[in-house]
Amino acid sequence: MTIAQLLLCLSLSMLCISSKPTEKKDRVHHDPQLSDKVHDDAQSFDYDHDAFLGAEEAKTFDQLTPEESKERLGKIVSKIDADKDGLVTVEELKAWIKFAQKRWIYEDVERQWKGHDLNEDGLISWEEYKNATYGYIL
Repeated sequence: MTIAQLLLCLSLSMLCISSKPTEKKDRVHHDPQLSDKVHDDAQSFDYDHDAFLGAEEAKTFDQLTPEESKERLGKIVSKIDADKDGLVTVEELKAWIKFAQKRWIYEDVERQWKGHDLNEDGLISWEEYKNATYGYIL
C-alpha cells in the first residue's frame, strides 16, 4: 500500500467520523393540542371549553346565561352518551372531544376555501389563490 493510498483511506475515515449524524426522528405520533388557551384548572376554564365544545361553540356558550348554558350542556351530554346509559365514560368523552376538534377543522377549511374561491365556482385557480394569499403584489 502506497503512502497516497494510506492518506486517502485516512482522509475518508476522518470524513466519515466527522460527518453530521442523522437527525433522530420521533416515532411517537403526538396529537395536536386541543386548544390554544393556557390550561390552568384553578384559574380559567377557557381551555376546557374549547376542547369540549370546539372554539366556535365555546364562544356561543360564553354569551349564554347560566340557565341556558346548563340546558344546552344537558343536550350535549345526551349526545356524548353513546350507549345511552345515563353516564359519560372516559372513552365517550375522548370520542366527543375528537369529534368537536375535527368539526372545527372542517369548518375552518370551509371558511378558508370560501375566502380563496373568489368567483364561487367551487374551484380555486392559481390567480384566486395568489390574490387571496399575497394580494395584488405578484
